[in-house]
Amino acid sequence: MAFKGFALFSILVLSLFASSIRSEETETKEFVLTLDHSNFTETVNKHDFIVVEFYAPWCGHCKSLAPEYEKAASELSSHSPPLILAKIDASEESNKGIANEYKIQGFPTIKILRNGGKSIQDYNGPREADGIVSYVKKQSGPASAEIKAVADAAEVVGEKNVVAVGVFPKLSGEEYDSFMALAEKLRGDYDFAHTLDAKLLPRGDSSVAGPLVRLFKPFDELFVDSKDFNGEALEKFIKESSIPLVTVFDSDPSNRPYVASFFDSSATKVMMFINFTGESAESLKSKYREVATSYKGQGLSFLVGDAEGGKDALEYFGLEESQVPLVIIQTPDSMKYLKANVVVDEIESWMKDFKDGKVAVFKKSQPIPAENNEPVKVVVAETLDDIVLKSGKNVLIEFYAPWCGHCKKIAPILDEVALAFQNDPSVIIAKLDATANDIPSEPFDVKGFPTIYFRSVSGNVVAYEGDRTKEDFISFIEKNKSTTSHGEETTTSTKIEEPKKTDASATKDEL
Repeated sequence: MAFKGFALFSILVLSLFASSIRSEETETKEFVLTLDHSNFTETVNKHDFIVVEFYAPWCGHCKSLAPEYEKAASELSSHSPPLILAKIDASEESNKGIANEYKIQGFPTIKILRNGGKSIQDYNGPREADGIVSYVKKQSGPASAEIKAVADAAEVVGEKNVVAVGVFPKLSGEEYDSFMALAEKLRGDYDFAHTLDAKLLPRGDSSVAGPLVRLFKPFDELFVDSKDFNGEALEKFIKESSIPLVTVFDSDPSNRPYVASFFDSSATKVMMFINFTGESAESLKSKYREVATSYKGQGLSFLVGDAEGGKDALEYFGLEESQVPLVIIQTPDSMKYLKANVVVDEIESWMKDFKDGKVAVFKKSQPIPAENNEPVKVVVAETLDDIVLKSGKNVLIEFYAPWCGHCKKIAPILDEVALAFQNDPSVIIAKLDATANDIPSEPFDVKGFPTIYFRSVSGNVVAYEGDRTKEDFISFIEKNKSTTSHGEETTTSTKIEEPKKTDASATKDEL
């Protein structure tokens, strides 16, 4: 799932780049415009370009972003014309209608609104002040910059940028229109430019008249051309060509966009974590790159990460530092495969075994609790089948994160619900830490915290989307539980019901 990839990237990058975010004293004047239900629509309607952060006061990531967002707003206020950064408390009851309208599922979520709100774009840029300023300035301009001189090309292409440049004999026609449409569609993730003269470009055949697209990049072959202007084909070309053969995950901010692209891709992800300062680092990297080259074009993406600076990455996968150097593979269906303490001579043969289906699945799981006597039962990956999927019980299970504000608020309520059913042996109230345990993507679609599901004795799985009160939980369980006893249970497959329309109160924390 693309979401799982993006969630993983968020966790890794937020941990790795946290040191670049510094709190500052609140300035006397606030440059971030505060919106609410009374002025949101009017404000958005009168701006051709405005950036809006949907936040919650208790959200940790929102608190970290606040001083950087304010600093960026201050600088952008002096832009000509001024560029407005705004915010709205999406957790406030009176503002939840707006949050639902913009499909806000986590905090903070930042949107770029154009043409009085008629055009809505996700903000996919940095979350530190300088990066916000640079990204917003670029987004406020045209989707594709025209290159008219060598100096323009030098500024646009640069030395560390991935840029798609369209070369055309004239700035009109089917190919030009296709390129500009894609530039508008992908402007939040990629840089675009166009020119009438290939001689102005820093690399590649300067005699071409076009139409063609030349993608410049600071890695691998440095540039690659395509003449296919079919919308889907051109988008695929740009996305696939923008990922290095081996993505580097370290503390260098310039690598961050490539890490984002890596985790956002739908390919099977092969990741090697090593100590970059270790004696065997270079030989491991060299062999790993050799293997990556041999599997090019086979639906695999490769990344090498610094284990020393990426300890949270190891924790995410349920791994220990003692297992480094290691290779872990994650497939699109979220299955994982691990080779711990790998040595140079094992990389190639282990990859072949994986491709041949000879490697066992690796499952991240917390230890099984020695005692599980509390009203709400603790579930880990290793006990999910026994307690939930194959228990023959009616089970309400919460997938939570330890740091999630909503989860903390709901915990005592679920305790009360569990106590209400303590004399009903057919009902179990359970919880699973989704940050420390692998969760099967079927039948559970966990896109935020808390996510709550109910599985009945008969095998029906229903997403809970109601109000989070003791009475509503009890009513929901009574309505959906099966009266079939455990001894009569014959269902061997899980049935999935479509979730109901999301209630405003069910807005989830950010993953």
